Formats: sequence, structure tokens, C-alpha cells
Amino acid sequence: MQSSTTFAVGYTTADSVSCPVNSPLSCQIAATAAVDTCCFNQPGGQLLLTQFWDTDPPTGPTDSWTIHGLWPNNCNGTWEQFCDNSRKYKNITEILESFAPRTLEFMETYWKDNRGNDERFWAHEFNKHGTCVSTLDPECYDAYKPAQEVADYFTKAVDVFKTLPSYEWLAAADIVPSTSATYARAAIQDALKAGYNQTVVVNCNENKELSELRYHYNVRGSVQTGNFVPVEPLGSRTNCPRTGIKYLPKRSGPGSAASPSGRGHLNAVNDNTRTGLVLRR
Repeated sequence: MQSSTTFAVGYTTADSVSCPVNSPLSCQIAATAAVDTCCFNQPGGQLLLTQFWDTDPPTGPTDSWTIHGLWPNNCNGTWEQFCDNSRKYKNITEILESFAPRTLEFMETYWKDNRGNDERFWAHEFNKHGTCVSTLDPECYDAYKPAQEVADYFTKAVDVFKTLPSYEWLAAADIVPSTSATYARAAIQDALKAGYNQTVVVNCNENKELSELRYHYNVRGSVQTGNFVPVEPLGSRTNCPRTGIKYLPKRSGPGSAASPSGRGHLNAVNDNTRTGLVLRR
């Protein structure tokens, strides 16, 4: 039986293995050889949606964080990487133009490389992390089309990102970009937890500037069509100081602008080369 799920950005995944609605939640049962890894993420059962706040050079809208990646961490906090050398893609734009043009359109605003090479950044994220998501294995598709899983990976990452309005959650607690104000780590984490209902890992660069957020999930079913359930983080630890954290505005320049009108956010399901101390994984 084929499954078909329509995502918020207008891409429909089809032909992936249909998973039972009562599929086990990843990291919540002991891993065994009998587990169907097309419907249960193993290894890599804790999925992280990571976001960047790039200020100089700036990336993305001035009032939005941007996407870093979607990472499958193991249930003990470690992770695998570059799991399938036969699927090292370089032509991400071409793939998305074919399978998911609206996903690509969103990424061109909200998934940006601070060195200006989005294509290389996107390829790095899929080749290092996407190939380690068991449910994205080509064998998990009933009628696999080459590179279809690439579109599924980026579309799901975009979908999850759209449920995480980090800028708005921080602003609601009067934590806004400033060239003079500084903030306490606890205040930042409390503001994000109020929106996410779980602890969010916050990271800073060597100048004590807020630069990255990590949201942790377990998944019921496949990454393509399953439910992402917010959970407490395993393995990730903040490197920000307790006090004196800077949250700088994005300086004006290419790649920075106000969010396009009409951008919305969905409700979340509740059931590493870079300067500074935050390294692109």
C-alpha cells in the first residue's frame, strides 16, 4: 500500500512505505533486528531541527532565524554521518526543481549559507545527515524514483522549521535583537520552552553572541509521513554563558530583509565549517 502526505509547502510525497498509525516512537523501545527501519528511525532516533542566527554576513530575513539542518542523532546522544557514499548528491537545486519547487522556493529565503554557497551547504546537509535517516533509504519506497528521498528530506525539514517561530517566541519575552542589551541564558531558554514545551539547546559563538538553536524530536513512523514529537535533548549541551549573551541584529546587506508577507507557522505536534564555537555538523 502506498502512502501520500501533503506538506505545508505544497509537495506531496508518494510511494513511500505505508506505516501503521501505532508505529513505535523512536528511542522509546529497545532497538532490535526485527524493527522495520522504514517505519522506525534506527539508528538516529532523535531528530534535531537546528536553526542559525547569522548577523555578519547576514542570512535570511531580519526577523527570522534560518534553517541549519535536520540531523538524526542516536538515542545515546552520539550520531552517524555520511552513511551512504553512493548517494552523495551535488545537484540539490535540480532535484528540488523536479520534485519540490515550492520547497526550493522557501529554502532560497530561509535555508541560507553565510558564505553564499547555498547549493554546497544543502548538499553537505543531505550527504552528511540525510543519508543516515533509515526511513529515507531508497528501499523504503514502493516505486522509488532516483533522488526522491532528497526532496522528502528537505521538505520535511522545511515543514518542521515552519512550526518553530523562534524569533516570535523570543520577542514575546522581550528578547529582541539589540546592539546594547544582553540576556541571561535561562531567560532565553525559558522563552523558547514556553513555545516548544521542551528544553531547547541554545549555542553561542566565541563572542558570546546567540547563534544557533537545536530542537529535539522523537518520531512516530517515518520521517516522511510520521509525527515529530518534541522531547528533551540527548547529547546536545549549550555552550552559552549564564549571563551577558548578545542577540545582535542582522546588519543590512545582501541576503537580509524583512520576512515575505504571508509567511505562516504551523502548530507543532505534541504526542558543523563555521566561525565561532558553533560548528556546522
